[in-house]
Amino acid sequence: MTTNTLVPSRTTVTEVEEFLKKPPAGFSVEALGSGGFRVHSDPQESMVLIDDFDSCRGKIVFQQSLGRKVKMQNLWQYTSMRKSLLSKRIYLLVSAYEENSSETNKKPKNEARMLQQYVVSINGNDPYIRWQLERGLDWTISSVAGESYRVDIDFTDVLKSWGAKNLHIIPDKPLKVKPVWRDACFTLKYYSDALFDFSHWFGFSKIKFSLTQT
Repeated sequence: MTTNTLVPSRTTVTEVEEFLKKPPAGFSVEALGSGGFRVHSDPQESMVLIDDFDSCRGKIVFQQSLGRKVKMQNLWQYTSMRKSLLSKRIYLLVSAYEENSSETNKKPKNEARMLQQYVVSINGNDPYIRWQLERGLDWTISSVAGESYRVDIDFTDVLKSWGAKNLHIIPDKPLKVKPVWRDACFTLKYYSDALFDFSHWFGFSKIKFSLTQT
């Protein structure tokens, strides 16, 4: 599988192994004696939203990561998170799984074969990405009217666009196999101090919006 970029200043997609061997500017990788790696980054320049995970080379820990699910409990935390999203590069771990187009060879979802894991980064300060994030966050706030909520920000469309141009999973059978992207979103959870937050209690305050790539 190849590693490439859509628009270097906007989006990058890098295989995990390549990321560890040649970390981007602002990142450094520390090999641990017990196996695995600890990845350091500059929180002033990047927003890392990657949970610890296991690889064939051991456990990978992103030291300054906020994790895939970020909790906010007051307006100050929300404002700080919003400012970071709109000014920094956002890093997320995603997985490409095999999807076979043959009806006779389809596997249940939990048996699908993982092809590769990638670190995807999107520049939140890019005008087009920033506009999408602002629009999605504003729409979320107007929809929940001060209540607690959960919003998923999805990168799947960006990855599909990238994959269609750059992935060559099985060169001799290019039309029969294509990737299905999983874990391609991160979640913001806001908890208000409302006493009777019924919409949140019953799971109605779940919102999702997707980013696209031109």
